[in-house]
Amino acid sequence: MRTFRRSRRLAAVAGTLAVAIALAACSSTDTVALPLPDQVDAAIGGDVQAQLQTAVERAVAASGASAAIVGVRVPWAGVWDAGVGTVAPGGAAVNDAMTFHAGAVTRSMTCDVLYGLVHDGVVSLDDPVGKYVTGLGDQGARDGLTLGQLCDSTSGIGPYDPSIDARIRATPSRVWTPRELMAFGMSRESTTQPGTVFADSDTSYVLLGFALERATNKTAAQLFQQYVFGPNGMTSSSLPDNGTAELDGLWTGTAADGSAACTAPTPVVGLSSSAGFTASGVISDLTDTGRYVQALAMGLRPYDAPGRFENPLPAVANGPSWFTARGGAYQAGSLIGQYGSVPGALTAAFADRTTGMSVVVTLNNSRASSDLVRSLAWELAAIASKAPAAAGRTAPQAGLPWTAEDMAAQVTAAAVCPIP
Repeated sequence: MRTFRRSRRLAAVAGTLAVAIALAACSSTDTVALPLPDQVDAAIGGDVQAQLQTAVERAVAASGASAAIVGVRVPWAGVWDAGVGTVAPGGAAVNDAMTFHAGAVTRSMTCDVLYGLVHDGVVSLDDPVGKYVTGLGDQGARDGLTLGQLCDSTSGIGPYDPSIDARIRATPSRVWTPRELMAFGMSRESTTQPGTVFADSDTSYVLLGFALERATNKTAAQLFQQYVFGPNGMTSSSLPDNGTAELDGLWTGTAADGSAACTAPTPVVGLSSSAGFTASGVISDLTDTGRYVQALAMGLRPYDAPGRFENPLPAVANGPSWFTARGGAYQAGSLIGQYGSVPGALTAAFADRTTGMSVVVTLNNSRASSDLVRSLAWELAAIASKAPAAAGRTAPQAGLPWTAEDMAAQVTAAAVCPIP
């Protein structure tokens, strides 16, 4: 029987937050005030909190994880931060202050760097990749592939993860170079032309980060500090060359009968951030990621271009019309964010572009499809969106184009392990 530990860290935020950040580098991001949502400084009401807890516990079981770290911020109602489960089967209780692999949220951050450099006149969205990176072969140089297309993930370049996921899980601490990662992705045949179809590709974001390093003569870590961590007030986040998160991961293998070996997951310990680089290499925590996704969705930074999320493409074939992608992020109804997996973890972060309501969640097992953590995040958002307003506050009228029950069913459909 799993035991679950709940903990809260209530952000000391009253009124409109303004965070002044002074950066060492000279750019348009030197001093930034982020007018984050006017957050009620209290716990979300008990009934809503119980629904959130139940949803997370179900997803932990469904994914084969031993732990979840989750943060829900509802500006008009309150906050719920929690560590659910244990760091490993039979291990210590997870702490909601632990750092974790931000995973695909890194993709949005890499696009932030691009848009920041565009704002500062260093590069253009239409710059060909070949202007900064040579020796890419046919895929990297074909048909004028641009920096903007890499950010939009319409490059037509295949992902590298399917080729090396098992290797990373076998030796998670191995250090990878960006060119190694890109080579695996570019070796996969493409059937689409740049700029025509969205297809999530970790290779695109590694190549984009690599190109921006060449364009600026700065490391990706320096660029992330200048355009992401500094302007967003993210003091616990980093893009290290070879760092790892406090929360380690798991992988559920396959039993002799072909089913998932849910009772004996394999540890994924010490995953090197180099395996993700500017596609999934950021290490962060709840406070930083929650702040970040709110700023992203609401366009609060000076380099947030009005057109970044306009004219999006379908995120999945034959999917709902409200699920689209552009600018390094997914749009789901009024939510903007990212989700995905790294070996040993599934992570999602979304926020409402109008109210700032946000959900951040990570599960420490990557056997299930990342659709599971996406569905969990949307389930939590649906629950949170119905939270009654605190005294003196007013809940917004707009809703989401799905119900909590819809998303709970999708979590069940994506399950790899039994749900009690």
